[in-house]
Amino acid sequence: MSTMRAGGRWIRADLRARKGQAALTVLAVAGIVAALIAAVTLLEDGTNPWRGLFAQTNGAHVWFYTKDSPRIAAGDIDGVTHVAGPYRSAPVTVAQDGKKEPTSLRAVPSAPVGVARPVVAEGRWLDPGQPDGVVVERSFATALRVRVGGPFTVIALSGERHTLYVRGIADSAEQGFFPEWTPGLAWVLPGTLDRIEPMLGRSEWVTGLRLTDADAAQIVSQRVVVMLEDQLQRVYTWREVRAAMELDNRLLGTLLALFGVVGLVAAALALANAAGGRVLGQLRDLATLKSMGFTRGQVALLLLAEHGSLGLVGVLLGAVAGWAATVAVLGASLIAPIPVLTIVAGTALAVLAAVGVPAWRGGRTPPIPAAPAVPPRGHLSRLARLALLVRLPPALILGTRDAFTRRVPAFLTVFGLAVPMMMITIGLGVWATLDNFLSHPEQVGQHAALHVRAGKLETAQAERLVKRDPGVAAVYPGAEVNALAPGEARSIRVRALGGSSSGAYPFPVVEGRLYDRPGEAVAGQGLLDLLGAKIGDRVRLTVGGSPLIVRIVGRAVEPDLDGEVLSVGIDSLADKDAVPPEFYALALRPGADPGEVRARLLADSGEGLDVQRVVNPADRLTIIRVVIVALIVLLSLIGLANLLTASALGLRDHAFDLAVLKAMGLTPRQVMATLVTGSGLLVVLGVVAGAGVGLSVVTGLIDLQGHTSGVGAGIGRPPSPLTLTLAVLSAVGAALAVALIPARRAARAQVPIATR
Repeated sequence: MSTMRAGGRWIRADLRARKGQAALTVLAVAGIVAALIAAVTLLEDGTNPWRGLFAQTNGAHVWFYTKDSPRIAAGDIDGVTHVAGPYRSAPVTVAQDGKKEPTSLRAVPSAPVGVARPVVAEGRWLDPGQPDGVVVERSFATALRVRVGGPFTVIALSGERHTLYVRGIADSAEQGFFPEWTPGLAWVLPGTLDRIEPMLGRSEWVTGLRLTDADAAQIVSQRVVVMLEDQLQRVYTWREVRAAMELDNRLLGTLLALFGVVGLVAAALALANAAGGRVLGQLRDLATLKSMGFTRGQVALLLLAEHGSLGLVGVLLGAVAGWAATVAVLGASLIAPIPVLTIVAGTALAVLAAVGVPAWRGGRTPPIPAAPAVPPRGHLSRLARLALLVRLPPALILGTRDAFTRRVPAFLTVFGLAVPMMMITIGLGVWATLDNFLSHPEQVGQHAALHVRAGKLETAQAERLVKRDPGVAAVYPGAEVNALAPGEARSIRVRALGGSSSGAYPFPVVEGRLYDRPGEAVAGQGLLDLLGAKIGDRVRLTVGGSPLIVRIVGRAVEPDLDGEVLSVGIDSLADKDAVPPEFYALALRPGADPGEVRARLLADSGEGLDVQRVVNPADRLTIIRVVIVALIVLLSLIGLANLLTASALGLRDHAFDLAVLKAMGLTPRQVMATLVTGSGLLVVLGVVAGAGVGLSVVTGLIDLQGHTSGVGAGIGRPPSPLTLTLAVLSAVGAALAVALIPARRAARAQVPIATR
């Protein structure tokens, strides 16, 4: 018992002597654990709002749209337990606070339904006592800034305006969030829809199917296609809705996971290096403990307890911080306990394994209290020989020799600095890619800055107005339609912009070429993967009952709808789908401000046009910049911990040499230069090697993520030479500044009398 108390006092004294390094170790491990917990939570399906909404609404697994009301019962298709609808739906335009948005107005009963029932979040559900009431889907209501009790003005296809009043705001799991999923959704009573849109020919019918087995959704949708081939407009399953509701969680989770896993390796190296350095610096103390009766196992256990406790405290703090942050942002119900416990246990094992080997080596220290702390002898390194050949100052030559006195710790230090610098370089590459999205939107399919719909005006009049604006460089008539994919029993988006042979919209084609004649198309990576197609293949789609046969001649960068988009010239569509154009995409002249052009068009049209700015996909990824900054700080802490270990080991190894050098006449500045050079060389090697490796892999990693997410490869950008140079210089400068502190203290120490 007295032995353990003595060991405890020894551990506390040693930790108090190196408070800064201990704090860095704890913070680094805590940050890594928090990042991993956040990553696994974001990558879990539980973070997707679809899961909770689907359970609350008792959602349908398959939704399909038809021209006429389909007569289908639950027993008509194997695996179907309940049928939602069919509900009549009519396209309208909502005019709210100067904005106009396409909307699907759906007729539903006032009585609660058993399947796919919207859940009212604010206000109340529809009531026959208020026939002009409307319930708006929550994300759509947020975009329009409507509130319960407020007006809701809709414009029918005939141009007639109707003012409804918001009775409630509800959640639904039948489609994704607005504006990523359009049109917006609102529910009214059947009589209200009959009054707004009396013509059945302008409507479609929406039906939902709830299945016994969710995995059978694809098979059921294929049967629906066969049964309703002539009537079917489009069909989608719960998988597409779930993907639409992810809101970039998986991208952020992947980034955190990458940084977290690599950071865990770096943290383990830092712990191993720190433990090994402390063992070398405590050889006399360990020998004294052995002579006092401590066994080899007890000494190893003391070292494991001292260095492992720092890592375990970091694991505990990181778990608490990661849990708290996840609860605050995503909600407590979304945390999966098993993955979190796995991360905590795995990180704890990694920490103990990292310090276990140095602890075992410390336990083998011989019981000789006066064991001298002499650095190993050997030949000069090649770098030291080179320093001699070029006749560098003596201080630099001695520092070059000292850097590689202990080869294994030197390698661990270099590697421990290279890994964080590699990840910092990758983070800077992600930042540069986002900057490229913002500064060059045409490279992600946003050559047009504005989309204009005719609104109150005639199509020809709207086209004349936009073409004569001085800030508009080009006008591309466009339309977006849903098409049934062959053999997939699901709908995809077909985007038609500009012409084919002339006036083609400049989609960013990274493979193949842009279409130059009707019947040719470019596709997103997600669509190529979905269809199993490649450039040069012909595909047959069905648009509103009409066949659309196109040849894919290129792959375009496509950030929308997971890349499941086919882009064609508007003259490739049938006349009924292309004329009149749904909207006009406006490319602006260099230097033209989109806000000014929009205001001018609205003024010239007397607020008759509906002008919307195109939202850059990088705008919704700003949180990634915050994450990158936080992870760079965390990786810098890990590198700093490695550097402190290297500096401490260098001082320990060359304490007697410093006394001799001072006695020989070296000034304090020369002594300080010797120490800084020894650790500075390791810093430079580690930082430069890490930056080089990171630079070589960053574009490939970003393109790999782009390929798997459907956007497609070709989007990755490395950090600019200036940014990378500044990062390297900052890392080296900060490291040398930190190494300068103990070096100055050692240089000013008094020379022992015995050495004079």
